[in-house]
Amino acid sequence: MVKITKEAALRYHSEGRPGKIEVIPTKPYSTQTDLSLAYSPGVAEPCLEIENNPDTVYDYTDKGNLVAVISNGTAVLGLGDIGAMSGKPVMEGKGLLFKIYAGIDVFDIEIDEKDPEKFIEAVKAIAPTFGGINLEDIKAPECFEIENRLKAELDIPVMHDDQHGTAIISAAGLINALEVAGKKIEDAKIVVNGAGASATSCTKLYVSLGARKENILMFDSKGIVTSDRQDLTPNKELFATDRRDVHTLKEAMRGADVFLGLSKGNILTQDMIRSMAKNPIVFALANPTPEISYDEAKASRPDVLMSTGRSDYPNQINNVIGFPYIFRGALDTRAKAINEEMKLAAVHAIADLAKEPVPEVVNETYHVNNFTFGPDYFIPKPVDPRLITEVSIAVAKAAMASGAARKHITDWEGYCVHLRQLMGQESKLTRQLYDTARRHPQRVVFAEGVHPTMLKAAVSAKEEGICHPILLGNDEAIAKLAKQLELNLDGIEIVNLRHPNEEERRVRYAHLLAEKRAREGANFQEANDKMFERNYFGMMMVETGEADAFITGLYTKYSNTIKVAKEVIGIQPGFNHFGTMHILNSKKGTFFIADTLINRHPDTETLIDIAKLSAKAVEFFNHKPVIAMLSYSNFGSDSVGSPVKVHEAVDYLQKEYPNLAVDGEMQVKFALNKELRDEVYPFTRLQGKRVNTLVFPNLTSANATYQLIQGMGNNMEIIGPIQMGLNKSIHFTDHEASVRDIVNITAVAAIDAYVEKKKRAIH
Repeated sequence: MVKITKEAALRYHSEGRPGKIEVIPTKPYSTQTDLSLAYSPGVAEPCLEIENNPDTVYDYTDKGNLVAVISNGTAVLGLGDIGAMSGKPVMEGKGLLFKIYAGIDVFDIEIDEKDPEKFIEAVKAIAPTFGGINLEDIKAPECFEIENRLKAELDIPVMHDDQHGTAIISAAGLINALEVAGKKIEDAKIVVNGAGASATSCTKLYVSLGARKENILMFDSKGIVTSDRQDLTPNKELFATDRRDVHTLKEAMRGADVFLGLSKGNILTQDMIRSMAKNPIVFALANPTPEISYDEAKASRPDVLMSTGRSDYPNQINNVIGFPYIFRGALDTRAKAINEEMKLAAVHAIADLAKEPVPEVVNETYHVNNFTFGPDYFIPKPVDPRLITEVSIAVAKAAMASGAARKHITDWEGYCVHLRQLMGQESKLTRQLYDTARRHPQRVVFAEGVHPTMLKAAVSAKEEGICHPILLGNDEAIAKLAKQLELNLDGIEIVNLRHPNEEERRVRYAHLLAEKRAREGANFQEANDKMFERNYFGMMMVETGEADAFITGLYTKYSNTIKVAKEVIGIQPGFNHFGTMHILNSKKGTFFIADTLINRHPDTETLIDIAKLSAKAVEFFNHKPVIAMLSYSNFGSDSVGSPVKVHEAVDYLQKEYPNLAVDGEMQVKFALNKELRDEVYPFTRLQGKRVNTLVFPNLTSANATYQLIQGMGNNMEIIGPIQMGLNKSIHFTDHEASVRDIVNITAVAAIDAYVEKKKRAIH
């Protein structure tokens, strides 16, 4: 784990714009009309609608997606009572987590008030602004009264995350740890060290899951919590024991099945863990130093099932696994509260998720081959993209079933898609691609079957139902790799092109290729040698119709792949060139960028082909092409150099294709700013149109642009490269492609192959 220094932390919070969050407009504001709608006089209309029907506040404002993170700074992280203003960085951080994990907007509010009554009144006074309230870092016992009162007196979800967040995540972990240990919760002997807000809330939730109070021993700073003590708060009284044979933590740990620590660091010894029952469960959650370190606990008992709050060890109990998605489900049903049913639904959703196969993005983040349910993985990782759907949906269903919901969701599949799109996990376009490919799955050859990423992509594509995969490579090596990665190869064809039993096919392919290129100096022996290469063999499978599409590129340079594609597949009639395109899905719309990989220094003729191919590709994706031909100059303002060829290409396209929306040459700012372009250059064929297709003057600018956007990480999905102009469905990846990148291209390849089949059938 990277050591965080004071200097690094202060620099992170202060550099650039101070703080971690900002407010961003969601409506147009560039014209006077926009501003008149946003404020006076247009804003009066929604105000009057809300006055007549208060529920419409959810339709006309951000209330339904807005949470207040509120604190008085009396119990901040491991820092204690440092004051409201000093706790603001933490509250901003909580706001950041809400946004990045669940798309929820947050205002952090620090209230300089320790008196519970006055604090409650302040929160109640501002509550109409929000769809939910997350109480944070308020010390016990005041936090109990504050939360209970606000829950009773407000009609929006209120949750003190310090109590319930840790409780929900640790309860999910406990369910699974007990399953791994082969124990039942009703039989488990549980020791709780700590009796504050988190500890008592955790223990209450364990009891609701079946733990027996008589099996629980709780300790506070004064020792064991017993029924004869006169200093107990109501929450401690719930877990006071009548036993008098246990006085110390050491004594309590003998034979215990579970230890929950929410106290202070280094109070648990290795001897205490050795004295526990078989397969002991230790949740050492003190912050920042756990009650015992992970390494010490494992050294004392190899069979210990261990969790901490640290991200650099297995089974991290992290509140971010819960609170964003609990509020997401509550907000989306306009729930009046977050009740016990909703919390328990979150517990079971999180626990169940840990038993499912882990997405590749999680494995890649933690640099492992595959997480598998067991001692080292019984809690989902915070980066698991399925949390947004699994937990939010479970909470939303529980809100509806328990009567807390004011809005009912009926289309759960649609809601699931909405959540994925909200978090950028998929877009409407990718969903359409997958759905279309599923209707007509094609036989897709994956060139590099022994590459882990390609193998995972092929298996994933099969599981998605978008193709029938064919893997090229050594069958024994692929089987061994699949076993290591715990991948199921059932139903996937493997072709070892170098195996003797493929000799007949290699020879047949060689004769066909030699015959095809006979006038280009090819001969059989040369062609036969080439059939031992993946790209030649795989493309010949497509050329002969023994497969429908081909994916390659993880091992091969583009220049080599391009050469093979031209030899084996050839360029579509009517074109002399082919190219590639990347699709950018952003909040501002979908953009198609060409040519991003193939043509280094295109001349006028090449640019014409690229533009025509781009128009066809954009139509393929059910968009109407509006093409800007780009340069550093505008409409003939520079009469030398590269702008000239762009200018000439535009002239030709406009004369030969009068119905095609294409113009240029123009700078990017005029291409993307419709209002500016229409004002300065009202003569363009793009008047009043939003450009969605950008044709760059050379490979450097196109490739650099899409990679620049990709590298900036602006919550934008990039699909590509997508081949344009070859006779059949041959598509390329690169060595940095992820599993998802390849699966996306596979969907495109499958659709491409099916469309070409239909065209050939018609003709």
